[in-house]
Amino acid sequence: MPKNKGKGGKNKKRGKKEDDDDKRELVFKEDGQEYAHVVRMLGNGRCEAKCIDGVTRLCHIRGKMHKKVWIANGDVILVGLRDFQDEKADVILKYTSDEARLLKAYDELPKNFRINEGVAGDLDEDDDIGGDDLFEFEDGEIDTI
Repeated sequence: MPKNKGKGGKNKKRGKKEDDDDKRELVFKEDGQEYAHVVRMLGNGRCEAKCIDGVTRLCHIRGKMHKKVWIANGDVILVGLRDFQDEKADVILKYTSDEARLLKAYDELPKNFRINEGVAGDLDEDDDIGGDDLFEFEDGEIDTI
């Protein structure tokens, strides 16, 4: 059996966890970029996102973000548009929920844009719907259930 060379194992290959993104600078869109809302994840480093210009695009998660930044349904992302393919785009950046709220405050995102804050948070604070008022039953319907 060969002797170990001391280069490290599985944990060495993973690398160190870097928490330098606590206070990062807010990045605004430039020419050829657009804000988008993730509709669904497709696998293989791809997702389907609805941009604020109204077009649903197939987005490719670039290699720098792949397996390092986790993107889920409802996340706000910045995509780079392609000149030669309008139906495809590349994910450049994922915004946290705090950064997305700041973008909404700076009028970069439209007022009707929904910011998802985790799995259970599909409702914004300014919505009038309370937690108990999601379903309304009449008296006759409750007895039949």
